[in-house]
Amino acid sequence: MLYDLLNDHKNIFYVLFIGVSFFGSFAALAHLSRHLPKDQGREFAVNGALSEGKPRGAGIIVITSLLVLCVLFVPLSMEMCIYLALIYLAMLTGFFDDAAETPWGELKKGVLDMVISIGLSFTYYHYNGSTIHFFQSTFELPAAVFIILGIILVWASINVTNCSDGIDGLCGTLTLISVTGAYAVIRELSLDHRFELILMAVMLVILSYLWFNCKPSKLLMGDAGSRAFGVILAAAYLKTGHPFLFLIGAFMLILDGGAGLVKLSCIRYLRMKNFMKDIRTPIHDHMRKNKQWQDTEVVFRFAVAQAFLTMMAVYSVLR
Repeated sequence: MLYDLLNDHKNIFYVLFIGVSFFGSFAALAHLSRHLPKDQGREFAVNGALSEGKPRGAGIIVITSLLVLCVLFVPLSMEMCIYLALIYLAMLTGFFDDAAETPWGELKKGVLDMVISIGLSFTYYHYNGSTIHFFQSTFELPAAVFIILGIILVWASINVTNCSDGIDGLCGTLTLISVTGAYAVIRELSLDHRFELILMAVMLVILSYLWFNCKPSKLLMGDAGSRAFGVILAAAYLKTGHPFLFLIGAFMLILDGGAGLVKLSCIRYLRMKNFMKDIRTPIHDHMRKNKQWQDTEVVFRFAVAQAFLTMMAVYSVLR
């Protein structure tokens, strides 16, 4: 493993790690994207027809690159291996759904989301316990309560991130900013060097992906990427020891993707037919269609808002 081989030359290790992570994933995306399935356009999405014919499912390249980089550069523990396996599983569920002639139903995807959520929540508890921090306060939750709340966090993260993938560069940019916030906390508090390196790799492969995904995009990550990004975000904020920080550190993703989940749930299960009737979801579609924002305005303004909130989140917990 390169980490052990270059243990006495940290500067060389990090330069090599950063360079290989970015340019390796960049090369993989550039050369392998032609083998991806083509997007069929989304009939009910705003500007959905503009995506027709573009390679879709680039998440399989991004997340596979991440896995290879972690094997090469990160001194992996069993805990880290389980996280990576769950991230990869989330990617595969999204990729096969994207590639299927008939999209998977909500029940099938919901069951798979639940399996991943249970696995991640239980794994974190097994290796880290149920102690959590809330700003400057620290307390320990009963194991069952912690695991249930962890499951909810992971499930919500997968779905809000997935729902936010609708504009070139939006989901990737917001995920990058949110992951950077979790990375800053983990690094500053010296919580877990292994996971810190994994998050470095995550940030670098997202940067390489955004090179191709900025408007007008040349490829799309699809559910393969957005679902895996959701698992990464959930794991990242759990590893900070401040899981409630997720509400601020990923606020724009929660607002954008979560609004649709809340609206659908209220209409379907609570029979509130007029609930949020004047608000189009995801929120990025409301801003484009109802407020006449251009795609680049949505991405930049959402990114600015998330960067501001992430800075607040990071400095609210640093001592």
